[in-house]
Amino acid sequence: MKNSRRQFMILSAAGACTLALNGKVQAQAMVSEADPQAKGLKYVAVSTTAGKNCTNCALYQGKAGSAAGGCPLFAGKQVAANGWCSAWAKKG
Repeated sequence: MKNSRRQFMILSAAGACTLALNGKVQAQAMVSEADPQAKGLKYVAVSTTAGKNCTNCALYQGKAGSAAGGCPLFAGKQVAANGWCSAWAKKG
């Protein structure tokens, strides 16, 4: 079967869109407290440590006022803004 340039461009665009959407879907997954890495870092979705939560951690990548955001310790997943883990570091 001989593919035309038009077919190639359409398939390439469709593939790129699929990859982009897949990345966004994966980024929206929340970290579970039962996740082995979360357990290792003692992650909790609701902090019980006064004045320490994900929103004021140097590693937190969420926007101000958001309920959740990214964290490099949990690649591809989001942490709760009110969460906490043992890797917490004061945002400078």
